[in-house]
Amino acid sequence: MKIQENHLLQGVLPGTADSSTILDFSAEPESGKTRERLSRIDLDGATRHVLLPYCRLKHGEIWEDPVYGHRVGVLDATKSKDVESIVGDEKTPLILNDPPYNVVVGKSKSANLFQVDLTDYLRFSRQWVRNAIGVMEEDAHFYVWLGADYKKNFEPMPDFMVLMRDFANDLKPRNFITMRNQRGYGTQRNWMWVRQELLYYVKGNPGFGIDAEYTDIPKILRGYYKKVNGKLTENLERGKSRFIRAGNVWVDIQQVFYRAEENVPGCYAQKPLKAIERILLSGSNEKDLVIDFFAHSGTTLIAGERLSRRVYTFDVDPVFAEITIRRLENLRKTGKAGWQWRNPFPELGDFGDKL
Repeated sequence: MKIQENHLLQGVLPGTADSSTILDFSAEPESGKTRERLSRIDLDGATRHVLLPYCRLKHGEIWEDPVYGHRVGVLDATKSKDVESIVGDEKTPLILNDPPYNVVVGKSKSANLFQVDLTDYLRFSRQWVRNAIGVMEEDAHFYVWLGADYKKNFEPMPDFMVLMRDFANDLKPRNFITMRNQRGYGTQRNWMWVRQELLYYVKGNPGFGIDAEYTDIPKILRGYYKKVNGKLTENLERGKSRFIRAGNVWVDIQQVFYRAEENVPGCYAQKPLKAIERILLSGSNEKDLVIDFFAHSGTTLIAGERLSRRVYTFDVDPVFAEITIRRLENLRKTGKAGWQWRNPFPELGDFGDKL
């Protein structure tokens, strides 16, 4: 369904005549400054309402890529039937999820970045984790990005970690990874928060692609000495590469998305493509199936496309599912992993740049 041209020109939401729903398309960006041509979708209900008619999927529907077989759906991660509808009888050696953190992001609650009672959040988490285990191979990797709200005793990270003990028969903890977030946030009265946490579990005994862990940071520092067969050696001698390994503290990944030319306007919880590609390279092979229950900006799909992995991903919100599909189409058309400041919905024309 298309938005009628007169609605676009007047800035009125489709199907309404209420002046309170009129959007201001007249304001120009400040001269000399760049800004995203799409506001934060999960907060701006008016913008989201404008975008919905351009979404090709409704809840329960799945789009299948005719080129490589990727799948994108509008589905609920907590419902086993929804998960089965997109995965079928297939299994994955790698599942990578970035669920809502139950943390207010940007000082604002939203339908996608919400904060609910901790009991309800853990019930939500238990449901999607159980469904994730159900689509994993006997030997598989399980990653989940998570956050912590220090104002609420660091909920929900420690609570989620304790919850995961209930799945000890299926998933074993392997590591606790911290990725540096260059954007940072905080106040003058606190240490600036420049980290993003990633929990890593395994099912069975999956292989690990160690080459994926090497960064592009040269080994220029000496001083880590130990004896090997009676000879005192330092780290440069022992290493198999001239580059340092990432370890479980990732400091080499650029999270200022516009500099990496992968910015997706409107998506506040976007993850760096390089981080997702590192995970895919370490835990899967070409032509493997990778699954992501929370598509958001579609980064896992883009990583899979670039690394020749099939990706099945979905989101409960049709707008994010549509952006995920469009991001893949844009990559194939332009070679770019994002839109920078441009609007992913060019149908809106010049007026769309002012949403």
